[in-house]
Formats: sequence, structure tokens, C-alpha cells
Amino acid sequence: MKYALKFPEGKLQGKICLPSSKSISNRLLIIRELSACKFNIENLSDSDDTKFLQQGMQSASEIVDIEHAGTAMRFITAYFAATNQTKTITGSERMKNRPIGDLIDALNQLGAEIKYLEKFGCPPVRTSGKQLSGNIIDISGDTSSQFISAMLLIAPVLPNGLRLQIKGDVLVSMPYIKMTLDLMKQTGIEYTLSNNTIIVPRQEYRSNDIDVERDRSAASYWYQMAILANNVEILLEGLTKDSLQGDAIIEQLSQMFGINTEYLSQGGAILTKQKSSCKMLDYNFIDIPDLIQTMAVTCCLSNTCFRFAGAQTLRVKETNRIAALKNELLKLGFCLKETAHDVIAWDGEKTLPQKQPISIATYNDHRMAMAFAPAAMMFPKLQIENPDVVSKSYPKFWDELKNVGVEICTC
Repeated sequence: MKYALKFPEGKLQGKICLPSSKSISNRLLIIRELSACKFNIENLSDSDDTKFLQQGMQSASEIVDIEHAGTAMRFITAYFAATNQTKTITGSERMKNRPIGDLIDALNQLGAEIKYLEKFGCPPVRTSGKQLSGNIIDISGDTSSQFISAMLLIAPVLPNGLRLQIKGDVLVSMPYIKMTLDLMKQTGIEYTLSNNTIIVPRQEYRSNDIDVERDRSAASYWYQMAILANNVEILLEGLTKDSLQGDAIIEQLSQMFGINTEYLSQGGAILTKQKSSCKMLDYNFIDIPDLIQTMAVTCCLSNTCFRFAGAQTLRVKETNRIAALKNELLKLGFCLKETAHDVIAWDGEKTLPQKQPISIATYNDHRMAMAFAPAAMMFPKLQIENPDVVSKSYPKFWDELKNVGVEICTC
């Protein structure tokens, strides 16, 4: 199935109900399961990632299939190891090629016996139900912050707590680690952070009802549309100025393109647009790699050259996002380059776009679908393949597009 998109002419306006943060929701689900007294999580995400994690933890089966949910794979593996459960954890074919070795090594350092069932270093894996006893681990910081967050979340319930030492000179997605620590603190956990060492003593999570904030990654697509529209007035309902999410930086990035964010006293934020003079964006996305697809498409369509560093983790996401970006932007006539292992760039080089209708492949990646949907503003007959993939993080994305007047036809 494909969706063909047609954006309205003139002003882009409407009210948008953003989804809840799946990153915060997933961390809180683990914390709640490890708490002696359960607490309420208000505004829990309805994304696939969160549903698979919740179902996996509640499943009585020895085989848990989290399909394509990468966060769920990492978090639930650590959770089963910490709670002495014997489980086989598997996922989609793409998941079976995504790395998990650093996390398994860390858990095995603590006394777990976790085995790979197919490809070494990747899911599926089997936990042994063995009691963890160690309290010192070394873990690389350059592959995935989810490995570190998974270990931090279980740290308070380990018999001897945890001393986690982050190896290497590069630490990717640091805001997600800070998010984990902030949520742990909100639920009663004390820790010390010094240089690249985090110490979490053994202690109990405290019951504390929490309201999940709106997802800033989801908000990024509306900032993108605001940049590309000629005139805009969009109300992002529920968005608050303070955020635990690193992707909140989208507000500052969009300001370079003339987008103003006005927070309302009663809640929510209004996006409006002024003239932009941005001709080149040079930025290191090492902390916020999930914004790279959105900003790469935005820059090309707004004729803004760019150089984005910090892109190395994109190769091991839902797809190889660097390759996917190059392939699909080339269909629109934009020639991206990899100038280094972690750098992608566009210097303004163009070629003839494919004949319309152009069909955008999404590679089973929710962010490919959403990042390219606004390209229909410039390519009116644009088609998005496998549109249901957005359910991974933003199930109502297409409904919200309709709310601002976008016509969506199945083809």
C-alpha cells in the first residue's frame, strides 16, 4: 500500500495533538516493574515500541517477540537478566541484524549467562535466569546509549548496585542517558556521575505518579512542515517549554529557518514563520541522531546546504538510514555525500528528479515515512510506501496531517 499526499495551498494551519514520548514511556515501564509499589503512568505512549515492551514484560511465555522495537529489545533483555528470568527474546529480521553485543557483554560481566541463538552479537538471545552478583562493568559509549540506559535502569535492584564505566572518547545520544538518570531521580534513586563513571548504589525505586510529556521527535515533523510552508500557524497541543528530551533542540534549529515558538500559558505552543536567511547548516548531531533524516530532507527542500556530523549510529537503526537518505533524496534530485564515517553532506549538487509520481521507499523505518511526507509540498504527486510503519512511534501521524488539510489517497 502507498499513500499519495497533496498539501493544501496557502496557509498551513491547525491544531495538532502530539503523541506521548515513547522514550520516557519505555523507561518508566521498566522502573515501574522494578518498583516494590507500582505507580501510575499518565499519558503513556500508544506507540508500537511501548506496546511491545509492555506486552513482553507481562508475557508468561518463554519466547518474547518484540518485533522491530529496538529500545524494547535492549531494555527487556536487561530486565529479564536482573529479575532472574529464563527467556528467549527475538524480533524482526532487521532486529536480528542490529547489534546487542555490548549490552550482553556488560550483563555477562555481572554474572549473567546470556547466549546468542543465531548470529553472534545480535538477537535472538536467551537469558538463563541466573542471579546477578557483580557490580562493576565497562561499556562502550559509541554504539548505542540504549545499552547504557538499560544497565542504569536495573542498577538499583542489583544485589551490590552498579559502577558503570563508559569506555571510549565518543559518547552518542548523551541526552537519552541524562533522561534515564532524571527519571530515576524522580522515582527516588540517588547516583553519582563523575567524568565517564556512574555509580548507582542498591536502593528501592519509590512510587511516584508521573505524567509523560509530549514527544519532541514527533514535533520535529511539524517544525519541518512549518519551515517548508509559505505561511504557517500550527498549535502543538500539550507541548511545554521544559523537556527531558534532547530532540527539543528542534526548536532552536528551526529558529535558524525563521520559525518562532510561542508557548501559551494554558499549555501548548504556536509555530509561526518569519523570513529565513539560512543558507548553510553545519551541525553535529551526535546527541540527537533521530533528527538527521528530518533536517536533511528539510535542508534539501529549502535549498540549504548542510554538513551533518555525528551520523555513525544511523547505520544500525531500523535500516541503514544514511543509505536510505541518499537513495530517496536522489529520487527528488538531491545528491548527498558521505564525506567521512560519521558525516553526511549536501553541497547543492542536483540532478533531474525521477518522473512523477515519485514513490518514496520507507525501509520499514517510521522516520523515513514521516521525514519525507512534507516533500509532497514540493512534489505534489509524491507517494509514501508502507505508510503504516509510522505506528512504531506516531500512530496518528496521517490523521493529524488530514487535520491540517492534507489530502491522503490510497494507491
